[in-house]
Amino acid sequence: MTLDSWRQTTSVNCSGESMPSPPRFLSRSRCYTASSSTRRAGRRRRPSPPGSYGLPVVGHTLTLLGALRANTAEDWLRRRATAYGPVSRLSLFRYPTAFLVGPSANKFVFTSPALTTMNSEAFSRMVGRRTVRDVSGEEHARVRAMMMQFLKLDAIKRHVAGMDAEVRRHLDADWHGRGTVAVMPSMKALTFDVMSTVLFGMGRDSAVRRELSAEFQQLVQGIWAVPLDLPFTRFSRCLAASRRGRRAVAGVIAERRAKLERGESSPADDIVTHMLAKGLPDEEITDNVMFLMVAAHDTTAALITFLLRHLDANKDAYAKVLEEQQEIARSKKSGEALSWEDLGRMRYTWAAAMETLRMVPPPFSMLRRALDDVEYGGYLIPKGWQVMYVTNMTHWDPAIFPRPGQFDPARFQDPSAIPPYGFVPFGGGARICPGNEFARVETLVAVHHIVTRFRWRLAAGCDGSFSRYPMPYPSQGLLIDIEPIDDANH
Repeated sequence: MTLDSWRQTTSVNCSGESMPSPPRFLSRSRCYTASSSTRRAGRRRRPSPPGSYGLPVVGHTLTLLGALRANTAEDWLRRRATAYGPVSRLSLFRYPTAFLVGPSANKFVFTSPALTTMNSEAFSRMVGRRTVRDVSGEEHARVRAMMMQFLKLDAIKRHVAGMDAEVRRHLDADWHGRGTVAVMPSMKALTFDVMSTVLFGMGRDSAVRRELSAEFQQLVQGIWAVPLDLPFTRFSRCLAASRRGRRAVAGVIAERRAKLERGESSPADDIVTHMLAKGLPDEEITDNVMFLMVAAHDTTAALITFLLRHLDANKDAYAKVLEEQQEIARSKKSGEALSWEDLGRMRYTWAAAMETLRMVPPPFSMLRRALDDVEYGGYLIPKGWQVMYVTNMTHWDPAIFPRPGQFDPARFQDPSAIPPYGFVPFGGGARICPGNEFARVETLVAVHHIVTRFRWRLAAGCDGSFSRYPMPYPSQGLLIDIEPIDDANH
């Protein structure tokens, strides 16, 4: 569950300058270590984190929800960190919650075996309860290994040309000949098409692909809805779309199983066939396909969208990205696809993407649950507690990133200058997002073709503000006016 899942639509400026910097102690705090569990005697010796549980029953839930609606959640949480330090307690949604701040806290959240992922009830019912995000231990390692067969570098290198073709086709169909484009919906459609082709082997003419696209656009709207399955509610409509989508995926599984049994396919063909060959049960395959669709869809679409927004607002950065991409375009023959080597030359463009992820990370926060009593920073976090971190508490820490409200891709031209776990847009540890390299390649290919084929500016009336419901989503989908660039290479 993300804090965004509790948030109603709120707006902040895309430059982020309205967001205050966090207190400087966050990255200077002493290094904390954690043990996997505590003995009963240790439980008596270790104090609980400082803080309060708030009002009876509701705790701090209403206060935080109000701050999220007013777009003051970062302020609210930073005040708690200033008052109580990098470890504090509160109560959210009837669960006692440990709120942890700083790079060492991020490391603990991502690497401690005593913590497990929490999902909202709506997310679990829409996507499934046996995804790679939900399982742990050997089962998590097994499912993750299956996914990595298609998400690791060697596999992704083979798909650069396929991604290139999908991006060209999409821009020809959705951008060419138009004067105005809503970037976010366009990028969502693009990332779904790329994912369908590269990961699931569904061609452009696949009827199942078209069906899944329609159902998926509906079901994702219910992932963070109130889980009331009553007639005429958003949750009910989206749950029905999820059921239809799952039936479509089940049909794909049956088709791939039959082809595998007839010797007409190979586990290397696509991720569904690979999972079948490895013996994963159908229900778990379906859950993981649904999860991959969600994970590979919104986050990359948001990254590309907000990168274009920041480049529009920062002309120097835009000029550097454009120069880098035009140099690559000039080295290609007309219609020639990008190569893996071309992507390696896009260093400044990826630095700009990383800076975008720093300023507008797709997840505002994540929650974990303590599987056992666990010690952190000298305090006891009892079994069953929620553990919360907030991405921007380090991404906007001026001791880690000076002038955090300024868009400056140069920060990421020397990644060694960033402390471990100070920058966590993809998570960390064993549960780092397995699709981070996939997202990088998809982003670079898309940005290359956009900046070399089009000029753009914000459309009249589009102020660049954005909401976080449930992920960063710009006002009007980031409506831009576009103008084609004449280039024989395209």
